[in-house]
Amino acid sequence: MKKNALRVGLAALFAAWLPAAVHAAPPKEVRLDYAYYAPTSLVLKQQGLLEKALAPQGIAVKWVFSQGSNRSLEYLNGGSTDFASTAGLAAVLSRANGAPINTVYVASRPEWTALVVPKDSPIQSLADLKGKKVAATKGTDPFLFLLQSLQKAGLDKNAVEIVHLQHPDGRIALERGDVQAWAGLDPLMAASELQAGSRLLYRNRDFNSYSVLSVTEKFAKEQPELIQQVIAAYEQARQWAIANPDALAQLLADEAKLPLEVAKLQLSRTDFSNPQPGAEHIKALKAAAPILLDEQLVRPGTDVAQVVDQLIQPQLAAQVIGSNVAKAGN
Repeated sequence: MKKNALRVGLAALFAAWLPAAVHAAPPKEVRLDYAYYAPTSLVLKQQGLLEKALAPQGIAVKWVFSQGSNRSLEYLNGGSTDFASTAGLAAVLSRANGAPINTVYVASRPEWTALVVPKDSPIQSLADLKGKKVAATKGTDPFLFLLQSLQKAGLDKNAVEIVHLQHPDGRIALERGDVQAWAGLDPLMAASELQAGSRLLYRNRDFNSYSVLSVTEKFAKEQPELIQQVIAAYEQARQWAIANPDALAQLLADEAKLPLEVAKLQLSRTDFSNPQPGAEHIKALKAAAPILLDEQLVRPGTDVAQVVDQLIQPQLAAQVIGSNVAKAGN
């Protein structure tokens, strides 16, 4: 009875969303990004899971490398990709500023960002950052982590000099002494810890948003079946990642050209257990809403809570994940 109720409930949830859909013919090619900060995307690409699933339909797969959430969203909103692997808060920020995107899947919950200082730095607290140069990549989770951290210490963003650099350049600037702190991102952050002795000045898991998969609203309405196939492939990758932690670490090390110990450190901070977008993720994103308004990262008067509700579309993932749960129970 419980299995039947689950199937009926998920079917009703999915059906409630379908009237808004205007299905289009499947594309000849689906375009996704992959990133070292999104390990399951590496599994998906390396094992050809999506290629195998879509080949019978004559759909090719194109992969685009992404250095950070800002680049990933640029590709998505510019029409270069159909799926974007980003931090959850970056997706909120993009939607709040007019990009019509939907988050359809949660890849993982990483603690992938913290504030990093050189190993011999005299900086011991958030308050010590006042007047210092801090590297960050605007529009990404580390950038928003920096702002939330400063706010927690009673400082606004003008209390520091934010140096806008892409993540790899931020690490270089920190280790070269060009900046006094860096809003780091794994695996670069883990590499800097192990290879340069860099120190994590401030950590806060609650300020790390989830790693999510997003699409444009248009694509969501026109290609729900294709999105489900992509989510199903991601689910295969996620289950493999959970079952093969050592192989996953080796894959990340090989792809990102990292020492194995660096990959293992990054993955030790990554939780793959909850892929279904839901109340937990919505609550976490809404909790960060004040910083977006206070720092004028969104238009004044923006209802960020409403933006989050519009962004998170759990129905397609629910259908796929619920179906997998039902099959496992049979």
